[in-house]
Amino acid sequence: MIKKAVASFSFFAKVSGLSSSSSEPMLCSLSSHNIVKVPSSKLFVSEPNPAWFGNEKNPGYNPSWTESNWLKSRFHFSFAEYSNRRNSNFGCIRVVNDDLVQPSRGFGTHPHANQEIVTYIVEGKLTHQDSMGTKESLGRGSVQFMTAGTGVRHSEHNMSEDKPLRFIQTWITPSRNNLPPNYGSSVGDEAMRWNQWQHLVSSVDSRDTKATVQINQDCNVYSSELELGTTLTIPISEGRMAYMIALEGSVKVGNIVLDRHDAVEITPSSTEGKGELEVTSVAVEKAEHGKEVAHVLLFEMKHVHGAGRGDL
Repeated sequence: MIKKAVASFSFFAKVSGLSSSSSEPMLCSLSSHNIVKVPSSKLFVSEPNPAWFGNEKNPGYNPSWTESNWLKSRFHFSFAEYSNRRNSNFGCIRVVNDDLVQPSRGFGTHPHANQEIVTYIVEGKLTHQDSMGTKESLGRGSVQFMTAGTGVRHSEHNMSEDKPLRFIQTWITPSRNNLPPNYGSSVGDEAMRWNQWQHLVSSVDSRDTKATVQINQDCNVYSSELELGTTLTIPISEGRMAYMIALEGSVKVGNIVLDRHDAVEITPSSTEGKGELEVTSVAVEKAEHGKEVAHVLLFEMKHVHGAGRGDL
């Protein structure tokens, strides 16, 4: 059940464009940045054959399953069977997949190389095992990362017999190739992200701040769970850009409302390009821990000229 705010909120952004199909804003402009909505309808939905990843056939009926197929994956950028030259990456981010895995299913052992792989668990428990000898299970709000480097093999499974698993897996282009493989993780802490930004991931080369998880790229990752009506700000510095996903509930960014699975691209609108982004929770839903929240994940990185989808 989704609960919506009845109060109105003021914002510092102004509408500069509208969706052609509705009056809902799809683009707004700050004095320093442009904000472009990526509606969930523009994400590619993949439901692959279970045999491709070493799974049994889908059951005819299982009351603990929330989907008929073992996996429902929403691709934010070109990946696997989805190829779109106008949507291949966002700066250093090459892949963002929103994966929903049904009970007792998962991805069998497979290889990776020369990617920084960051996975954020939204609900359920993700069990990881790899060729470096690592094996662990992580729950809501946790982060795991792999420097695939010269090569690593791993598997990911939902070992629960009655609960689905949802996670956001991101592939980030590393600052250099052929690094030694590495694995790390950070256990989720609800208090750290409650009505505030939790800094989950930073660069190993950062001089300003060190998150628990550090990767080989100039990219920061933040998450937050917001109560209804809560507003947070986050600075987007000169020469920086961001990509944010609404995981649960709804938030308002400028004049743009993001519902579950929607995203926004935030890019500089001028050479100065320095400002603060406001994010306000306008609708909440009951999450895995029983509380009603809006839940967001934000990636912040160096600006790359021309970044953003070319098909919106």
